Amino acid sequence: MQFRSDARKEMPTTSIAMLNRKGGTGKSSTCFHLSGYFASIGLKTLVVDADPQGSLSNGFFGSDFIENLPKEETLAAIFDPDRLSPPAESLVVPTAIPGLSIVRTNESLDEYNKTSPENLGMQQYVLSTFLEELGATSRFDIVLLDCPPNLYECSWNALVAADFVIIPVPPEDFGTQGLRVVHQAIQNARVLNKRLRRLGHLISRTDRNRILLHRNFENQLRQRYNELVFDAVFPESADYKTAISARTPISQLRSRSAAGSAIEAIGIEVLQRIERHAKRQRAA
Repeated sequence: MQFRSDARKEMPTTSIAMLNRKGGTGKSSTCFHLSGYFASIGLKTLVVDADPQGSLSNGFFGSDFIENLPKEETLAAIFDPDRLSPPAESLVVPTAIPGLSIVRTNESLDEYNKTSPENLGMQQYVLSTFLEELGATSRFDIVLLDCPPNLYECSWNALVAADFVIIPVPPEDFGTQGLRVVHQAIQNARVLNKRLRRLGHLISRTDRNRILLHRNFENQLRQRYNELVFDAVFPESADYKTAISARTPISQLRSRSAAGSAIEAIGIEVLQRIERHAKRQRAA
C-alpha cells in the first residue's frame, strides 16, 4: 500500500486503543514506533498515554522530566472530578518528530484508574469527550491510545473513545492468558460505543526464526483467530530499545533496518485493515 499525498483528505480521524490486560506485551513500544511510522508518511498523529506508568511519555521525553510534570499538564487533568482540566488542545504537546504530538501521563493518573469502571456514570466518557473537544480545534489522522495492563477506568475510557482495538500478544503462554476477558471487555464497551471493533491481534516480542516455542504459539494463535491475527509481526530487536533510548521511533532513527521494515509492515497493514472496515461499512 503506497501512501498518496491526498491520503489525509480521504482518511477520517481514526482512534486505536492498544490493549492487553497483561504487562510487558509491547503496548507502549507498539504505540511509540507505530506513531513514528505514521508521522513519517505524512499522517498527522497523536498518541495519548493513558497508562499511569507513563512508559510512552518517558519514551519521548525521559523519566526525569515526565515524573515531575504537574497533574494539570497531563492526562490526569481531564479525570479530575474537581474539573481541573484545561482546554483539550493545551494538553497536546509536539514531540521532536514532525507531525507527531502526545498527551503525556505520569503517576498522577493512578488515583483515577478505578476498578468497576462501568459503574462510574458519565466518568466513562471523559476520554471520549476530550477527543471530541480536541477534534473541534485540531485535526489528527491517527490517534493511538496506550492503555495500562488492566481493564480499569483508563482502559475502559479508551474503549469507549476508540474506533478500533489492537491487542499485542507475545507468542507464549503468559502472553495469551486472559485474552477471553479482553474480548469480553471489548464486547461490553460496544454497548456504549457502537463503532468499536477489534482491528486484530498483533504478535509482539517474537523471535520466530530462533525459538521453536514462539513459532508453535504463533501457529496456534493463527489457527484460533484466523484473520484477526495480523500478518505482520513485531519482532524482538535491540534496535527498538536503542531507538527508545534515543527518544526517537525506529522509522526516524533507522528506517531501513530490519526493525524499521517490520514497523513499516505493521503500519501498512493497520491502514489496510482500517480501509477494509471502511469499505464494508460503506457497502452495508
